[in-house]
Amino acid sequence: MVEQSEQYLLTAYRETGNLQLLGRLYEPYMPLVYGLCFKYYKDEAKSEDAVMQIFESLVAKLRVHEVSNFKSWLYTLARNHCLMDLRTESRVSTVDIEEHLVESDRLLHQQYEEPITEERLALMESCLEELNEEQQRCIRLFYLEQKCYKDVAAITGYDLNKVKSYIQNGKRNLKICMERKQE
Repeated sequence: MVEQSEQYLLTAYRETGNLQLLGRLYEPYMPLVYGLCFKYYKDEAKSEDAVMQIFESLVAKLRVHEVSNFKSWLYTLARNHCLMDLRTESRVSTVDIEEHLVESDRLLHQQYEEPITEERLALMESCLEELNEEQQRCIRLFYLEQKCYKDVAAITGYDLNKVKSYIQNGKRNLKICMERKQE
């Protein structure tokens, strides 16, 4: 039932741009977004500001992006907002950002069973560097900067189907490389 009402609010907001609809959609998730932001910032005021900044970014993003699972999409948006903000402030290295991404994906999708170690993160960074330029660029834009397929295609100049292929093949090659180097 919640998914249906969320989908209704998403569709209605996309069609009308009515901020009250967006507010009703976002409000139940505000405590979760605050908690996620606090995990990264460890600062109440900064986390509260981020909750509002994320809402402001939703105003534009939900008008152009088709979202099927709002909770997962919002989680990724909020996580990437915090990571990019920290990265901008130069308080976190690329390896730290990738550690947060891997940890967040593990928690969200529960795909990773191995504990995340510095060795594993270094391995991931090493394997990411081994991908061809197209795959590496598309993966960084799609996952780190949370660009949609269309945005990645516009930024890179690659055909939309090529972008999807580069991301899919890049993920597979990254996994294969990591498994090969762990043996």
